Order: sequence, then structure tokens, then C-alpha cells
Amino acid sequence: MTEAEVLAEFRAAEALLEGHFVLSSGLHSSRYLQCARVLMDPSRASRLASTLVRSLPLAIRSKIEIVVSPAMGGIIFGHEMGRSLGLPAVFVERPTGTFELRRGFRLEPGQKVLLVEDVVTTGLSSREAMQAIAEAGGEVIAAASLVDRSDGKADLGVPFFPLIRLAVPSYTADALPPELAAIPAEKPGSRKAA
Repeated sequence: MTEAEVLAEFRAAEALLEGHFVLSSGLHSSRYLQCARVLMDPSRASRLASTLVRSLPLAIRSKIEIVVSPAMGGIIFGHEMGRSLGLPAVFVERPTGTFELRRGFRLEPGQKVLLVEDVVTTGLSSREAMQAIAEAGGEVIAAASLVDRSDGKADLGVPFFPLIRLAVPSYTADALPPELAAIPAEKPGSRKAA
């Protein structure tokens, strides 16, 4: 799939929103990708995951032993990536504010992990999830996501493979452009704004 074809999938799912949004990072933006909508169609989710898996370098793909995703946004796409790779897929969650493995999930010492997100904006959630994976004994060898919104700025410390990169400006609350400040903000994400 080309980047245009991936964006067409988002548009077909009415998952590319325009307005004034507060992202999970606390930054504000005029566009928001609602990945849950694009992933609600299992065949679409499977196509997107298969496309991303095929783009992973074989040297990395052959070392992955398990897929781990942060809850909630990454669970569906992580599961589809696991299915496409033929590997187990589990998730970390924040019952008390810090990511951890629960539900009987565990990692073997040194187990090679592909971290899978839906959207990476600043990389904060990814780095927090990677910390939990390390504490559980896993080793993240690469990260992947449906969308990289970081404009290439998110440093995850491992090779990072997004399906698409989408450069959408984001702003702190005190530096909003007038046209964005004039629109009430919506918070479609999963974390409270800073």
C-alpha cells in the first residue's frame, strides 16, 4: 500500500478528523487520526498490519518473538501485527497510572519484543511502555505504528517503523494560532491533557 492508499483507508473509515483537538500528549492540533475507527473493520486492520509487517526489515522481523502494545489504542493493531507475524500479542496497561503487564501476561527474560502503537506523537507512551517491558524482562528490538505524527522527532531508542508519517503541526495550549484558539477543543484521545 502506498501512503495515499493508507490515507484513503482512514478517509473511508471517517477516521481523519479536522477541528481543534487535545492530543494524548497534551498538545493541540487541527487534525486527529481516530485509529479506533480505521481498525473497527477487521479486514482493513488486517490489510494495514500485513502491509506494515512486509515493510519491516527481515533482519528485525526474524528476531521478533512477541508483540506488545500499550492499552488501549495499540491493542487492536498489536493483535493484528501479531497475527500477521504468526506471534503472540499481549498488552501493557495502566491500572494505577504506570504501564504494567497484567492478566497473566509475562515475558521471558530477554524475549525479543516488537512494540506496536496506533499513533506516535511525542513518543512518551511508547517510552513508558518500553520501560514496563524492560522491567518485565523483555527486550524491545523495534517499534512500529500505524502513524508517526512526530514529524520524525520521536526518539524511541530502537528502530521505528510507522506505516505512514503524517506531519500535522501541534501546539502547546499557550501558543495556539488564532484560528485554532477560536474553536472549542475536543479530546478524543485516551489520556488526560497536561
